[in-house]
Amino acid sequence: MSSGSEARGGSAHGGSDQGQISVLLVGLVAIVLTLVLGVVGVTSVQLSRIHLLDAADAAALAASDALAEEQVYDHGLGDGIVIDDHLVAESAAEHLASRTMPSRLTSWRLGPCTGTPDGRTAVVEVVGSAKIPLISSVLRAFGDGVTITVVSRARSDLEP
Repeated sequence: MSSGSEARGGSAHGGSDQGQISVLLVGLVAIVLTLVLGVVGVTSVQLSRIHLLDAADAAALAASDALAEEQVYDHGLGDGIVIDDHLVAESAAEHLASRTMPSRLTSWRLGPCTGTPDGRTAVVEVVGSAKIPLISSVLRAFGDGVTITVVSRARSDLEP
């Protein structure tokens, strides 16, 4: 035999279960929204990295094709195009300035590793700040957002 409170929708312990599902539902919605925002954020950062890497690759290629005219006139071409650190940085900076910055980035610049380690290979480091949809405003309170650094290398060899 059941008591009168159980017959009216109460529990055996005397409390009401009404409203318990709404607390569970709010918690599940919060978890799902957090997961969706996390996936959107990670995907946006990855796409920003791909755009930054594309710009670094193109800048490295442009820098590897630039000639250090003084060295070529003094020593000839030899086995390949001779480049120097200043020429690589200048050529890469010109190339980045001529490109339109992707909308997913808020800024980009050459990094300190831009140059040439051997006089033939152009190394271009590009550092950018990514804009993350819906999350960037929250991240601004903690700093400058997400910083992405990519490095690209290119070399121009001469074929006989």
